[in-house]
Amino acid sequence: MTPQPLWQARHTRLVLILSITVGIALAVGLTLMGLSQNVTYFYAPTDIVAAQEKLLKEQKPIRLGGLVEKGSIVHGKRDATEITFVVTDLKETVTVHYKGITPDLFREGQGVVAQGTLSAPGEFTATMLLAKHDEKYMPPEVAKALEKNKVK
Repeated sequence: MTPQPLWQARHTRLVLILSITVGIALAVGLTLMGLSQNVTYFYAPTDIVAAQEKLLKEQKPIRLGGLVEKGSIVHGKRDATEITFVVTDLKETVTVHYKGITPDLFREGQGVVAQGTLSAPGEFTATMLLAKHDEKYMPPEVAKALEKNKVK
């Protein structure tokens, strides 16, 4: 067996290093692309009102969080699982339509996070509702939005 010339050994190492680098870059790119498609962004009602044209156009799932406005819960006349209510961050409001069983702790004046899409300006269609799990808990995103929009 004759030894390979020096340039061939360097060439082989360079090709190996470049192949590994391209493979890692491809794996990272595919991972980031997959993760970005599964991200659900959180919006307060003020954020939704400000970006509603963009959100209506994209129709991507988002999370809406805030307080259920007192006196706003209306149950469907034909179907007991249909419910409409208003979510507020003390500055703006968004009407939410939901069909399904509501969480046990869902009620007026309490924090809620609804996942779904914006169906019309100021109208949100929820596919999932999340309610607080004890008397003092407030989802961090909702607490931040309420603090930011606190009436002075």
